[in-house]
Amino acid sequence: MEIQLWKEILSPYEQAVDELLLKFKHIIKDYRSQGLYSPIENVTGRVKRISSILDKMQKKHIPMDHIVEEMDDIAGIRIMCQFEEDIYKVVEIIRNRRDMSIREEKDYITNAKTSGYRSYHIILNYDVYTIKGLQTIQAEIQIRTMAMDFWATIEHSLQYKYRHNMPEHIREKLLNAANATVALDQEMSSVRGEIMDAQNSFNYKASIVADILTNIQNLYYVGNQREVVKIQNEFYDIYQKDDLEKLEDFSKQLDIIAEGYKAQGL
Repeated sequence: MEIQLWKEILSPYEQAVDELLLKFKHIIKDYRSQGLYSPIENVTGRVKRISSILDKMQKKHIPMDHIVEEMDDIAGIRIMCQFEEDIYKVVEIIRNRRDMSIREEKDYITNAKTSGYRSYHIILNYDVYTIKGLQTIQAEIQIRTMAMDFWATIEHSLQYKYRHNMPEHIREKLLNAANATVALDQEMSSVRGEIMDAQNSFNYKASIVADILTNIQNLYYVGNQREVVKIQNEFYDIYQKDDLEKLEDFSKQLDIIAEGYKAQGL
């Protein structure tokens, strides 16, 4: 097949990955901008390499003119969560969205593979609008904890090396490691509340600081320079004391000052 034809086939998948990444990153931003804990820690995406598509076509006996219908992971999104509980929260977020239509779900956490692989897979029907019009493609979303992802990355590399003919002693070590990741996720879940409280506090403080700095920056353009420098120094003094209540009060006072300038039309 000519390279140009491959580019035409893969172009809508690249568009889908770009759009999905933007949407999931915006979910993270929405949570954190409101000082809330985000169930999504990180998100990455990729379009399957042509060599990998050809390998899968050969392995699954998929004809070239059927790859769009029969290959569901050409477009791939990987969502990382801190805790196992977060995975199911993310699943609910996806289920409730109208711009993503779920075609199939595979829960490899409740029902882990015999290899030890654990992850939650969602196959989407996703609409992209190209210069040729509307096209619905399949995209695979993998949702997992960071511990699950570490294990899966190592396992994938070994499977590639041994071409699915992995020695038994390595297979056993991988299974032991998989059990260790289960134990790690369980331990982290046991302190989830404390970790979430700490992160929420950090995100909330970061949000307040960002608002304060934005207000100070805006005041530089409309206020008395000497007064603004004084306000800025006061902020630094409060920030160094690490007193959240005083930081909140300072932010409210700064909002009032900023509103005063707006009322004057400055």
